[in-house]
Amino acid sequence: MDDTAARSSTSAKLKTLLAIVGPGLIVMCGDNDAGAFSVYGQAGQNYGTHLLWTFVLLIPVLYVNQEMVLRLGAVTGVGHARLILERFGRFWGAFSVIDLFMLNALTIITEFIGITLAASYLGLPKILAVLLAALVIIASAMTGSFRRFERIAMVFCAGSLLLVPLYVLAHPSLGQMARGFVIPAVPGGGQLSTVMLMIIGIVGTTVAPWQLFFQQSYVVDKRITPRFIRYEKADLVIGIAIVIIGGAAIMGAMTVAFAGTRAAGHFTDTAGLATGLAAYAGKAAGALFAVALLDAAMIGAFAVSLSTAYALGDILGLKHSLHRGVKNAKGFYVMYVALIAGAATIVLIPGSPLGLFTEGVQVLAGVLLPSATVFLLMLCNDKAVLGPWVNGKATNAFTGAVISVLIMLSLILVAAVAFPHISARQIVMIMAGCVGLAIVAGLALVARGRARRPAGPLPVVGPVAAGGAGRREREDAAASGEPASKENWRMPALAMLAPAPMSTGRRVGMLGMWAYLMVAMIAVVFRIVMLALGH
Repeated sequence: MDDTAARSSTSAKLKTLLAIVGPGLIVMCGDNDAGAFSVYGQAGQNYGTHLLWTFVLLIPVLYVNQEMVLRLGAVTGVGHARLILERFGRFWGAFSVIDLFMLNALTIITEFIGITLAASYLGLPKILAVLLAALVIIASAMTGSFRRFERIAMVFCAGSLLLVPLYVLAHPSLGQMARGFVIPAVPGGGQLSTVMLMIIGIVGTTVAPWQLFFQQSYVVDKRITPRFIRYEKADLVIGIAIVIIGGAAIMGAMTVAFAGTRAAGHFTDTAGLATGLAAYAGKAAGALFAVALLDAAMIGAFAVSLSTAYALGDILGLKHSLHRGVKNAKGFYVMYVALIAGAATIVLIPGSPLGLFTEGVQVLAGVLLPSATVFLLMLCNDKAVLGPWVNGKATNAFTGAVISVLIMLSLILVAAVAFPHISARQIVMIMAGCVGLAIVAGLALVARGRARRPAGPLPVVGPVAAGGAGRREREDAAASGEPASKENWRMPALAMLAPAPMSTGRRVGMLGMWAYLMVAMIAVVFRIVMLALGH
């Protein structure tokens, strides 16, 4: 039955929020994964609290990006990969998913690297820890019950709160933390290129392409409709708060743990972070950090593996839902299990170049994030897809600025990987060039917008999506000729939509993006191969 009752009392609103909570919380807790522990910890160990201000800048980026995908999921009832496939063609659909698969496979390996490091610090056998973790991650998703999986995931999300007592045990100075948040500063005493790479690492860790694919598909799988979007936005805000608090806690704890020691400025790995923290705040603090790392790696593996399985299911036309048991969605679960089993196996192979996997994740995330955001922006301006839910001018302007910054950071990251000895002056030149191009592009878009004629009226009633909520209201509105409310508008079936408009400017832009991705991928692969060969 459709749930159309109004939520007027505080109790009813709270119960609805508790029922909706999940997609935003899980994707954000999965964001604070093993890679995030490593990056935030390294920033604190090497630069203290000087880079805390990056979190403040990333809050609106996280919210705007994830709000757009949750809106797409609720209004369209279709996964992110399938929308790209249907609106931009097979080439771009396949290209986006292949890139996502490569990045996610490496990311899952880094999650298991985090599991091995946490286990080694806690004195657990490496093989046993990896096998048990893989078993728990696989079994939790294969229950055939969406609700059961979500409850298990929520338990792991609650583990993210372990970073709060960790912060208390380390007790960094509140004044120092506050200054780090509100006063942007680039740490001195080192190469600008190294600091820039650290900042890019924080951005790439906090805002990753897999998040877009995961949240949209998870919103669809949870069957959240437009009338509950405001509750899902609250869910997202809660998740972002946990990400920022957790990241700041790690950075602050490592700042005081390593300040004035020989290890300051000489990051090794997360096990080294736990050791340094234990030496400063006691064994309980080190153990708490290791347990939190283990929890973060597992929730990260959950989310990243599911985002990949959802995307591949979209492209291949397979049944893909946690509501279905293994018998009814074999391909979906086979892909999920293969990702987890493959990552666990690689980590256990003696002599595996684990450091290269970590570097590959950071680089690929930097390369793919701008293109993923471009597709997201185009989809959120597609009136055939979102109708009255399309982006406003402010959202488009902000997202355009974010894309410009991401492209600039991506170019710097790729240049630094391809040319390790890049100088600070060359980095500044790249930044200046990107700013100049962004200004030219912005002026061109403004001029084009002024010349464009006003768009025609939007359709007032969207055809009923299969399984969508609000069917009775839409049918009644259609029969009476009255406009349907915005919250009841749903995207028509994809087969009924006209092809997405492809202007000359858009075609040129997409070809330019394709060329950039090709050059960047070749540079990255070349560099990683050289490192593997020992040159």
